[in-house]
Amino acid sequence: MYRPRATLALVVLAGSFAVSAHAGLTREQVKAELAEAIRTGNMPANDESGLTDRQLHPGRYPAAQATAAPLTRAQVLAQFQEARRTGDLYAAGDSGLRLNELNPQAYPAKVAVAGRTRAEVQAELREAVRTGNIMAGGEAGLLLKDMYPQRYANVTPSEDSMQASSQNGATMR
Repeated sequence: MYRPRATLALVVLAGSFAVSAHAGLTREQVKAELAEAIRTGNMPANDESGLTDRQLHPGRYPAAQATAAPLTRAQVLAQFQEARRTGDLYAAGDSGLRLNELNPQAYPAKVAVAGRTRAEVQAELREAVRTGNIMAGGEAGLLLKDMYPQRYANVTPSEDSMQASSQNGATMR
C-alpha cells in the first residue's frame, strides 16, 4: 500500500512542479502544499472512485472548519416559518417540486424584480454582435471574437456598453 501512495505523491509533486513554473511557486512551497494535502486528506484515494481520502475515511482527518456562524434555534424556526408561509418547502413524494409550485394560488405571489427593458436588452445584443461577444455556432463553445480574431481586431466596445455592464455587475469577455 505504501508504494502506490508514494508513486501517486510523486506524480502529483511532478505535476505540481510543472505548474509551479507558471505559478511562481518554489519547490519548498509545492512540497508544503503536498504535505498539507496529505495531512488533510485532500489527495485522491488509491482506487477508481475518484474520491479523496477525506471523503472515503472522514474519521482519519480533522473536521473541516465551518465558515459561517451557526444559526440559533430562533433563527432556524423563523426561517422555517417564512418558508412555510411562502410555500418554499418541498412537497411530499417524488415530484421534487415545492408547495408553491404545486399549488401557486395558496401562497403569496413572488414579487418580480425589475430587470432591464426590452430596448436595453436589444441594444446589448446589437453591441455583442458588433464586438463579437456572442457565442459562435457549433460545439467549440467559443465567442465569435475568439474564433475570428482578425474580424474583430479593431472593434472596441462602446462607452455605453461598458457603463451598462459595470452597472449590471456583468463583465463582457
